[in-house]
Amino acid sequence: MKTFGYLSLFALLFLSACATHPPVPPAVLDGPALTSDTFITHDGWPLPLHQWQPDKQPEAVIIALHGFNDYGRFIEQPARYFTQAGIAVFSYDQRGFGASPQRGRWAGAKVYAKDLATFAALLRQRYPYTPLYVLGESMGGAVTAVAAANGLPDVDGLILAAPAVWARWTMPWYQRSVLWLGSHVAPWMKLTGKGLEITPSDNIEMLRALSRDPLVIKATRIDAIAGLTNLMDLALASAPRLHTPTLLLYGEKDEIVPKQPTLMFIRQADSGILKAAWYSQGYHMLLRDLQAKRYWQDILAWMKQPHGPLPSGADKDFPELIAETDQPK
Repeated sequence: MKTFGYLSLFALLFLSACATHPPVPPAVLDGPALTSDTFITHDGWPLPLHQWQPDKQPEAVIIALHGFNDYGRFIEQPARYFTQAGIAVFSYDQRGFGASPQRGRWAGAKVYAKDLATFAALLRQRYPYTPLYVLGESMGGAVTAVAAANGLPDVDGLILAAPAVWARWTMPWYQRSVLWLGSHVAPWMKLTGKGLEITPSDNIEMLRALSRDPLVIKATRIDAIAGLTNLMDLALASAPRLHTPTLLLYGEKDEIVPKQPTLMFIRQADSGILKAAWYSQGYHMLLRDLQAKRYWQDILAWMKQPHGPLPSGADKDFPELIAETDQPK
């Protein structure tokens, strides 16, 4: 199905790979700080802040990180569900995305990880005794894994929804060669993803709404795709260094992040730390699929009992799946 700019991720089949230079913020503010609608980073970037609060003092807090070309309101529907369970949800438009400064420019994997660590520390100051979780979708999951591998002491748990762990070294050599060439020829060129027959979700109305949303990036710079690839390299390598309880959700029908790198990430992680949920009818945008409520329920159950069974049963047969699946070539 032809959808929206989020599919620029799949341009990785054609172009990617060299390092990019982080842009300079157009305005520097005193940070780090949180206002009612802005997250000011440690180096003064003003990033749009979104929040959903329960009617009472929150029993837990979730930081939600959006995927590539998306922005902070991606979590709106799940957040409304979570607030009914007494959970506060915060998200922000990451640098270069949504309504943040220098839209469309890649800031660098380390910068995105640093922003998450800063944001978590600010929320820990606000909620010193409340369990704090990070929920990252796709690129947001990769940022979460990288940040956690380098230390997120203020966080009690990680939720990785279809994390972007498609590292370049898991791709066939011919893909890597074309990717390298493209990124060195025209890093400024923009790609739209038109013509790619990819289905990121079975929620067609949601996809149509995203295609009309002016804050969703529709044409992506190649150097931003290159930066995303570098982030995915770091994310896959971070698996053995995760020390925070982690729930990973993946859909069998995911056509954006392949199965094999995801299984590789799970194999490399400590099985006592990471619980994996594998959904046979799930797509890449799990949290907004038609069956999304089922996945939200699993997230809530895991937050209450990380070592307990998930209501959907999506974690039951996972050891057998790991054993039967070949390593990526």
